[in-house]
Amino acid sequence: MKRALVPLAEGFEEIEAVTVIDVLRRAAVTVDVAAVGRTPVKGSHGIVVSADMPLARAKADDYDMIVLPGGMPGTLNLKKSPELAKILKHMARREKYIAAICAAPIVLASHGLVEGREVTSHPSVRDQLEGVRYSEKPVVIDGKVVTSRGPGTALLFALVLASLLVGGTKEQELEKLMVVQEAER
Repeated sequence: MKRALVPLAEGFEEIEAVTVIDVLRRAAVTVDVAAVGRTPVKGSHGIVVSADMPLARAKADDYDMIVLPGGMPGTLNLKKSPELAKILKHMARREKYIAAICAAPIVLASHGLVEGREVTSHPSVRDQLEGVRYSEKPVVIDGKVVTSRGPGTALLFALVLASLLVGGTKEQELEKLMVVQEAER
């Protein structure tokens, strides 16, 4: 069974986090929600989510994918986490999937994980992504790095992540069950 880690920091974007967690769980992926700081974690729009564990308990080798939701100041709080930096670098060395949406690609950039890669992000942080090939596609896959634009692309992003972990057939099943209209990729 595939496993994914979704770290949440105070000020995370709720749509991006909950959509990814929900879709991956529907795809039979084990998802651990880890708090960067205390739990429950309050999102950028006041929605409170209980984490499964503190990030300090997460072991990078246990996961096939890590997914960073954006939001402010959640992204800045993720960026400041030494525990998260360690996990991200370890997973990159092991060639595991690293995904980030909205402002969160700047966390990857701050740790040198996207230099020279094609990435996308929320337009407001584009100028903080130096040394990348910037795209305005809703979801960009460059090797094991997957990025997306923001809340409006969260469902497509989550479906793509599910497909990467469990195959395209499951993505098609989910799209049908969730009544997702054909999305342009």
